[in-house]
Amino acid sequence: MNAIVTSMIANLHAKPDAASELVDEVLYGMTVQIMEDIDESWVRIQTAYRYEGYCQKDNLLVDDAKMDTWLQEANHFISQSFADVLQQPRIQSTKMMTLVKGSIICSITIDEIDPEWVAVQLVAGEIGYVRRQWLQEKIPENSLSEQKLRENVVQTALSYLATPYRWGGKSPLGIDCSGLCSMAYMLNGVYIYRDAKIVEGFPIKEIALEHIQKGDLLYFPGHIALYIGDNLYVHSSLGGNEVNINSLDDQHQQYRKDLATTITAVGSLFK
Repeated sequence: MNAIVTSMIANLHAKPDAASELVDEVLYGMTVQIMEDIDESWVRIQTAYRYEGYCQKDNLLVDDAKMDTWLQEANHFISQSFADVLQQPRIQSTKMMTLVKGSIICSITIDEIDPEWVAVQLVAGEIGYVRRQWLQEKIPENSLSEQKLRENVVQTALSYLATPYRWGGKSPLGIDCSGLCSMAYMLNGVYIYRDAKIVEGFPIKEIALEHIQKGDLLYFPGHIALYIGDNLYVHSSLGGNEVNINSLDDQHQQYRKDLATTITAVGSLFK
């Protein structure tokens, strides 16, 4: 069975227990496959990027037909850190729900609407309104040139600067190292592995450090960062408590010796 996430953020746990480790977050409008029905409250799911965990059923709309339609028609994602979906296209209107950056939504055409606003359809079918500048059209896989994709991935990662570190997190409310890198790629049409390692079957391949370019990935023991050029990288750092920028250059004030001297691999989409 297939399902669509209906909560702002659906927590993915290591066990079917809300007190167990948070391993990932699946955002509103993302689709998942139900792998196992555990009990009346829990299911084991697999995300579109092949990551598995346990999710509470009340975060999901389980409906194969609706999911097929949603996959075809949900054509935009939230590009702002947070965006309220309102009942009417005016700022004083009642809030229906709040969505975070990366949430997927279906925009629809309604005549005679203020151009600052766009009508959207939620997963369950309700119509709401979001400011147009907070929506971005989904980017199809392999639709960008290498240079444009590299630049986009860097800019997307940098848009999370100062987001607090959250183990398993993947939103502006809190994000971890691999959450940051995977979202930077996902919002540009590419699914990479969600954890801090290179895995066979995913598009990132190992390259030599001397060939690193903007948008490539740096791997450390239990950690991952995104290279942004000029010996700098952006990462969600447990040590720094938030998304920040550090340097591989030992003369730079943002140099971190603990990371610069422990690189285990460099990965690129463009080997």
